[in-house]
Amino acid sequence: MAHWTDSIVGDRMTVDREFNEQVTNSRFNSQEWGLIMTATEFEIENADDPEAARIVADTEKVPQIIPELDNIRSQMGAMGGGGDDSSSGGGIVDSIKGALGMGGGGKKGEQEKLEAAERLTQEYADALQDHLEKKGKWNQVRVSYLE
Repeated sequence: MAHWTDSIVGDRMTVDREFNEQVTNSRFNSQEWGLIMTATEFEIENADDPEAARIVADTEKVPQIIPELDNIRSQMGAMGGGGDDSSSGGGIVDSIKGALGMGGGGKKGEQEKLEAAERLTQEYADALQDHLEKKGKWNQVRVSYLE
């Protein structure tokens, strides 16, 4: 069913640009967001019902990349581009602490990142559907999902 997304590539690019502010105001930097989006797939829930159909973010694979988010943050911190997420810090000292099991929030921190990623990806899905509805493409996309 992935072919339905091929028809909205240009729309996705537009929504990506428009959604950039939400990403900037989130706990994720653009590299982290890119990785999250790579692990996220989109589906249309209730596609056979025009009134109830909606785009949903399938984040089943996102937990697998959550540990990599810390690596991205650490690499950026080491290059001097640390980002502004005070909850994760970044940098060499935090990397060493993490390697020794002394830093970060451990499983709790990972769960919080996962929940934040799930919320943000669903916000993106809602923005995408809103864009498609405004452009008059939603019904066509919904129907092509069913094929």
